[in-house]
Amino acid sequence: MTTTRQRSRQSNHRNASDSASPQNDIYARVTAKIITDLESGNLTWRKPWNADHLSGHVQRPLRWNDIPYQGVNTLLLWGTAAEQGYTSPYWMTYNQAVELKANVRKGEKGTHVVYADKIIKEDTNDQGELEARQIPFLKCYVVFNADQIEGLSDAFYKRPEPETVNPISRNEQLETFFAQTKADIYTGSQAAYSITTDRVQMPPFESFESAESYYAVLAHEITHWTRHPSRLDRDLGRKTYGDAGYAKEELVAELGACFLAADLGFEPMPESKHAAYIQSWLQALQDDKRFIFQAASHAQKAVEYLHALQPS
Repeated sequence: MTTTRQRSRQSNHRNASDSASPQNDIYARVTAKIITDLESGNLTWRKPWNADHLSGHVQRPLRWNDIPYQGVNTLLLWGTAAEQGYTSPYWMTYNQAVELKANVRKGEKGTHVVYADKIIKEDTNDQGELEARQIPFLKCYVVFNADQIEGLSDAFYKRPEPETVNPISRNEQLETFFAQTKADIYTGSQAAYSITTDRVQMPPFESFESAESYYAVLAHEITHWTRHPSRLDRDLGRKTYGDAGYAKEELVAELGACFLAADLGFEPMPESKHAAYIQSWLQALQDDKRFIFQAASHAQKAVEYLHALQPS
């Protein structure tokens, strides 16, 4: 049974985070946050690797039951963890904490995450018949990091062991992962994916400053590789180098590489490599408030596709 005190505390926690976040446009609110980060020279999705308290410990944000968050929610929770100094990967709602016989500390502010829902609307067609239409929309709810919660079991506070990649030699686990995709990867003078030949070109391993740099670039290019019509058939309108479609595809590859880096335990490419794209990403975000959601969704699908190619 929920007591009056519990209801009051729930209300206080919700109000603390909801008062600053209008429900009328989730897309605009999330996009505005990422635009602010980009304008200050920060990539929201790179914050975990730039935060000293998370050094070597970056992984996907997890629900209380160890299921990873996906898509844009990964970006939102990564950003909050880096900004607030949280080290636990676990997030949960107020009620979930209560069910685990724990409690959110008084005054803690929650973080919004989103999920897709739909409504059914009936319209009359040209023949005068009723037709049902599904209209998708986003809803949001508030979660708290385990570091904001008292009384959870030790497992929720345990910091994951850092993954290490030998800075000089090839990593067997990563080599196997990329080999299992069966992508046609050959050695050349630059890093690039050609959709025409369906081949990934990579400079020699020895030409990279570290093994992590090599795998970071390969993760980026292998995300591009998933766009081929025989795979995910991802067409974002890219026609020529530098156009809006090109910028969108580059953001998908950037996010996909970050998701893979967290899953497989290496560091993605340095932010300096993406300076040329920041202005085009800003323009795309300003032109389309749904763009970051779409890019994160495409990146999530690309990473899931690559994982599905691995032997069970």
